[in-house]
Amino acid sequence: MKKFAIAISVVLSACGGGEVPARFDVLITNGKVYDGHLRPPRETNIGIIEDRIVSMDASANAEAGIVIDASGLVVVPGFIDPHTHAGSDLLKVPENTNINYLTQGVTTVFIGNDGNGIPAREEAVELMTNQGIGTNVGFFAGHGTIREAVMGLENRAPSDDELESMQSLVADEMRAGALGLSTGLFYTPGSFADTTEVVELAKTAAGYGGVYDSHMRDESSYNIGVQGSIRELIEIGEKAKIPVHAAHLKALGRDVWGQSGDIIALVEAARERGVEVTADQYPWQASGTSLGSSLIPGWVRADSREAMFARLDNPDLRDQIHAEMADNLLRRGGEDSLLVTGESEWRTMTLGDIAEQMSVDAVSAAIEVVRGGDPGVASFNMNPSDINALGIQDWVMTGSDGSDGHPRKYATYPKGLRDFVINESLMSMEKFVHRSSGLVADSFSLCDRGYLEVGRIADIAVIDTESYLPLADFENPTRLSTGVIHLLVNGVSVIQDSAPKNVLAGSVIDLQHLDCPR
Repeated sequence: MKKFAIAISVVLSACGGGEVPARFDVLITNGKVYDGHLRPPRETNIGIIEDRIVSMDASANAEAGIVIDASGLVVVPGFIDPHTHAGSDLLKVPENTNINYLTQGVTTVFIGNDGNGIPAREEAVELMTNQGIGTNVGFFAGHGTIREAVMGLENRAPSDDELESMQSLVADEMRAGALGLSTGLFYTPGSFADTTEVVELAKTAAGYGGVYDSHMRDESSYNIGVQGSIRELIEIGEKAKIPVHAAHLKALGRDVWGQSGDIIALVEAARERGVEVTADQYPWQASGTSLGSSLIPGWVRADSREAMFARLDNPDLRDQIHAEMADNLLRRGGEDSLLVTGESEWRTMTLGDIAEQMSVDAVSAAIEVVRGGDPGVASFNMNPSDINALGIQDWVMTGSDGSDGHPRKYATYPKGLRDFVINESLMSMEKFVHRSSGLVADSFSLCDRGYLEVGRIADIAVIDTESYLPLADFENPTRLSTGVIHLLVNGVSVIQDSAPKNVLAGSVIDLQHLDCPR
């Protein structure tokens, strides 16, 4: 009955000069509407019934259950974050409200990035559905999770049978609604996979209309270099015939500063050949990862944590490991560029501070910290000119890579608006809205959301751009952003007059069963 009612409303309001519904559930009036397309805003009124937009030209005098007066405010599609680490939050109460994203105007998050997937996906989705979630969520089939399930942490190529098993697991995830295949080729065990293995698994995802999303093999100069990683990404897209997406695109570390122009040239050339290449980016100079992943070589981390510690304790390997870690530390900008942000007794201290307190060199200090739990770190190693050059590309979208201890989890979208639009005038407001909504929807085939259009799902943010501010920083990374005055998720009001309502209106996205407007 719900779909029937929506279909009738959509038809009526879509017909030129035709009848429109006499009453809306929600009516948004007098706002400056950026609809997610690359075009200037217009002042219009939006009518919503149940979870769908049914009129983009409603009468301001129409009856409605809720009327939102957006005078002096901008009205935009709810932002879609293509790269988060919100999966564990969405399984817990009260973290499942995802309030840190809602207060940025984000209504949909993707999880399972970096090859991680969702462990026990069936149970996790059931729990999210039954318990409720604050935002919508889409998920990826995780290459690393799948590879470990089949091969453990072994550093070798799969046998034919193992590859077939992995393909079968990718297919299972895609049939369950996954957006595509995600890899973390910099991390264990993704780094043990060669390009051929990834291509074969990406072909499986392509068969279900999925995207290949990757934390690339190298964003710096660790192994094949950032340009080599871009080439590998493009090769996977060409051979698997699948759209490819570079997660948190950057030129990480002094070795590759200034290479943004070369990265752009490689992507543009591939796009001209017909390869669908996109990327996401967060507007921060500091990346975030674990201390071990940033400094300890991949071959040392192979097999298991026990095996890693055995190698670290092996006197015959000590000099080699320390030398490689010292090189990695230089790539990261040195001991004072690594700030511990994860749960640890060393939280808020730099590696240099820790080494001084331990009275050891920075590499030895890093090893001891990893032994104590391998906390997350912020790594201050990006150049603003590269961030800006990549950020203005038409194929780059906003993405937080939100993780605990880093302010990007709480403040990426308002910071992006202020950096790119308000302070530096690097792009128009309509481009920022598009890169944060419509571009994401188009790139990941979310035909039912991402734009303010008749028939689309009513994920809508009403924002005061003057008070839309990123308050989180590295000393206080969990401060909520301000400036989202009203927010609808699936047509349900979850923020009203700047106050979160603690309503769980989100849903789990199933790529195979989207209800797209005709």
